[in-house]
Amino acid sequence: MPRKSSQSRKLQIKYARSAIGLADNQKGTIRALGLKRIGDVVTQDDTPVIRGMVHTVRHLVEVVEVNA
Repeated sequence: MPRKSSQSRKLQIKYARSAIGLADNQKGTIRALGLKRIGDVVTQDDTPVIRGMVHTVRHLVEVVEVNA
């Protein structure tokens, strides 16, 4: 049975630092999150997959939990 407590939870992710010179997997993760330019902000569902992606690029992004 799916967890309903995380249904309305979102993560607001801001692209804060450049990925120039970093590994291709980190650049790909930034793109997969929907971030294109420094300063971009996207809102994603709070799921284990998104949390793992954010963990991979945690030094490049700023994350805020939002209750929607």
